[in-house]
Amino acid sequence: MKKQLAAVIMLVITAFLVGRYSGARGHNPRTTTRRILYYVDPMHPAYRSSKPGIAPDCGMALEPVYEDEDPAAKLQLAPDAIAISAERQQLIGVNVEAVQRNSGTRVMRTTGRVEADESRVHRVMSGTEGWVQSVENHPAGSLVKQNQLLATLYSKEFRNAEQAYIGSATSLDRLKAGHDAADPSRMGDANLRINEEQLRALGMGELQIKELGKTRQVTRDVTVSSPIDGIVLSRSITPGERFENGTEFYRVADLSRIWILADVYGEEAKALVPGSRVKVSVRGMAKTLYATVSHNPPLFDPASRTLKVRLEADNPGLVLRPDMFVDLEWTAQSPAGISVQQDAVIDRGVQKIVYVETSDGTFAPRRVEIGTAYGDRATVTRGLAEGDRVVTAGNFLIDSESRMRSSAQVFSSTEQQPSQHAQEQAAPNYAKRKMGAPSALHDSRAGDD
Repeated sequence: MKKQLAAVIMLVITAFLVGRYSGARGHNPRTTTRRILYYVDPMHPAYRSSKPGIAPDCGMALEPVYEDEDPAAKLQLAPDAIAISAERQQLIGVNVEAVQRNSGTRVMRTTGRVEADESRVHRVMSGTEGWVQSVENHPAGSLVKQNQLLATLYSKEFRNAEQAYIGSATSLDRLKAGHDAADPSRMGDANLRINEEQLRALGMGELQIKELGKTRQVTRDVTVSSPIDGIVLSRSITPGERFENGTEFYRVADLSRIWILADVYGEEAKALVPGSRVKVSVRGMAKTLYATVSHNPPLFDPASRTLKVRLEADNPGLVLRPDMFVDLEWTAQSPAGISVQQDAVIDRGVQKIVYVETSDGTFAPRRVEIGTAYGDRATVTRGLAEGDRVVTAGNFLIDSESRMRSSAQVFSSTEQQPSQHAQEQAAPNYAKRKMGAPSALHDSRAGDD
């Protein structure tokens, strides 16, 4: 019995030793352990830490970067270059476009604002003081006809002027009836025209002046009528209101022909040659018109820092109204050279750069010189060649990460190198040891002896 128990125990011990030996042979720490280079913020890969922990910006746990996962170590990137995986490019919206040579012509687009032709705007104003008796229902935006009633007024000066006009007309009738003068109506006609002009200057309409000449009756209310067929741009009177001399009652415009003011930059303005045609598209309407560039020079707007080019266009059906925005499109000659999208250029003040894709997933900044800008593109005079692939979207994020990576490399290299003071302190001791001079420890021991 004892022999059998001893045999079983020997078998168990043998099996344990064999298993441990075989397991030890199968486990090789050198082949499974991966060396961690540093830890990064998963939301901001430019942030690095030598220890695990929590990211200061997003609050997420720092992720380790292993030796075989560091793209910079594998690709031997330049200090200001950066490698971005395809997944991260899609996440931050990176878009790459090949540099192309300009074609012979290009399509220019901008917006314009409709304004009334100032030479077709009429202001209905008072020539005296008085009171507003009544106002017709013609608010701003109403279409009115010539001589259509707008309002009625009362003023003492109107009554005096009417009486003078009626007296001149009566005197003229008497002179014409006389037979003792060769031309008795010449003096009477002059007086009648003077009194008629006075009524017109005070604000009486043509129809009411003619009616006054027929009836020879002084009227209490003076009518204000529209001088043209047009649209009411503004109305600034109400019933019962007292008005002063020079008060503007209405502003009426003829919109059969209008102006369009286009905000363009200097180089774009050169493409708008006086007399050339510009396509006008009305937003929200299936309507296309054509305008002509005015021969008047454009005005500079200090607020928007653009040139305001004036276009003139017919307005059939009065489709365009003042203060409406329209889309403008025209064709112009392209400047010679290659071009990129303006969004691809990063302006650092003293220099302008673009990010070029040097290989798959690798981007490096390149300094460029920009020439003429037109539309959404800019001509590059130096720094790029046809076929280079530049970043047109997401380049600001790439630039930020590239600059942070470059700064981190400079900082780490500064930490690894001893300071100048430490080098100066270490140099004399090193020289003494090399020449066999006793060290400070040796001198202290010699004094004890």
